Amino acid sequence: MSTLSLAVRDSSTMLRRNLLHARRYPSLTLNLLLTPIMMLLLFVYIFGDVMSAGIGGGNADRSAYIAYIVPGLLLMTIGSTAIGTAVSVSNDMTEGIIARFRTMAIHRGSVLVGHVVGSVLQCVMSVLLVGAVAVAIGFRSTDATALEWLAAFGLLVLFATALTWIAVGMGLISPNAEAASNNALPMILLPLLSSAFIPVDTMPGWFRPIAEYQPFTPAIETLRGLLLGTEIGHNGWLTLAWSLGLTVLGYLWSTSKFNHDPK
Repeated sequence: MSTLSLAVRDSSTMLRRNLLHARRYPSLTLNLLLTPIMMLLLFVYIFGDVMSAGIGGGNADRSAYIAYIVPGLLLMTIGSTAIGTAVSVSNDMTEGIIARFRTMAIHRGSVLVGHVVGSVLQCVMSVLLVGAVAVAIGFRSTDATALEWLAAFGLLVLFATALTWIAVGMGLISPNAEAASNNALPMILLPLLSSAFIPVDTMPGWFRPIAEYQPFTPAIETLRGLLLGTEIGHNGWLTLAWSLGLTVLGYLWSTSKFNHDPK
């Protein structure tokens, strides 16, 4: 077999392995998925009127606030799912299966590719589930065209790929699953410090750069613009730059660590 054929075959095998693990042990994915769903219900039904009144200049409109926060929560869902990837990779590294794989005649990169592709698929399914909950409680995007929906889907997949490669690197450097979960925690914390719940220009001046100069805010604003018709501006290019940059960084970091790890 050619090198490419071998890589595709072994990567497909590793993908099936990871999807089988996710199906047999769904508790980790479900626990991480509950975070954005609980945040959605909390901010809509508990804080919805107050938050919408603050953003709308005193006019409480819960349905408008649902539309505002859903894009941010969809991206938070991707971050939550990526934490599971870091834990899964760390488990593989510490339980000895990687050492076993290295003695077998399989393509070396297929192990990481299987984790990444499997995680991206789980991210997509998780986003669809959170999106379904959002629609059930009142989220609507009637003005988005088919092209904008396609662009929004592409953005989510690209962002999921970027965060997944970073999560793989975090899993590789972690001595155990608990450390991997802690190392990947910024993937949930950063959306909380972004424009997911309130506009950046309403934040204190000293805090605003934290929200502006991070990957989640431009991605949220771009997704919000695609689904709701708000101004995207330069956020689209920033999202593309962040996504590609994190993907390349995560790939180089992960492959370098994987190829040189003595375990």
